[in-house]
Amino acid sequence: MKTSFWTRIFDLVAPRACAVCGRRLSSNESVLCATCHLHLPLTGFEKTPDDNEMAQRFWALIPIERAAALFFYEAQSESARMIYDMKYHRRPDIGESLGRITARQFVAQGFFRDIDAIVPVPLSRWRYWQRGYNQSEEIARGVAHVTGLPIYNKVVRRTRFDQSQTRLSPYERRTNTEDAFQLVDGDKIRGLHLLLIDDIVTTGATILALAKELQRAGDVRFSVLSLGYSKA
Repeated sequence: MKTSFWTRIFDLVAPRACAVCGRRLSSNESVLCATCHLHLPLTGFEKTPDDNEMAQRFWALIPIERAAALFFYEAQSESARMIYDMKYHRRPDIGESLGRITARQFVAQGFFRDIDAIVPVPLSRWRYWQRGYNQSEEIARGVAHVTGLPIYNKVVRRTRFDQSQTRLSPYERRTNTEDAFQLVDGDKIRGLHLLLIDDIVTTGATILALAKELQRAGDVRFSVLSLGYSKA
């Protein structure tokens, strides 16, 4: 990856740090140092995107084409730190950079074949106001930069958000996301293959609730991409 003159200058003035270990990044590294990137617990799901344990969570529930996450997510792990910083420490750049890294790895496996557009999981207005950005949309920007796919971030909106999913049981996660989304522009997505993007997929409750609402547009197919996948 080529490094611009200004990036090298900024690195001298305000050195960037690895989002996992905190080590100073070199001018040709982005968000993760080479060592931490090498030691990410990669899922490899992009090699069998239509039949892996993440994709299986959506079988028979929505018209799923493929699903993959970059790495296995485990709370309190080193790799979880960068997700926490992305969401709660005003680091949208982590999402965008990891989106690019994920897309570059997945594109070689044909993961984005015949996908028409990206739909990031929307945030409620309250959560967006608190955070200042939507982390799923930042990830989508990184993916779009590599793939050229358009981002449809106004076809559906989040109508409510009761509480964080982090500490909820599978049943509570499903209940927490029921009727959480509202289709705004069904005509724009009718007949399309959409890539739904979230930061972490655990039970898949959020993705399922979003997909079922988008299905109201008619003849919609889905693929799913996330940074992390949790078995919990």
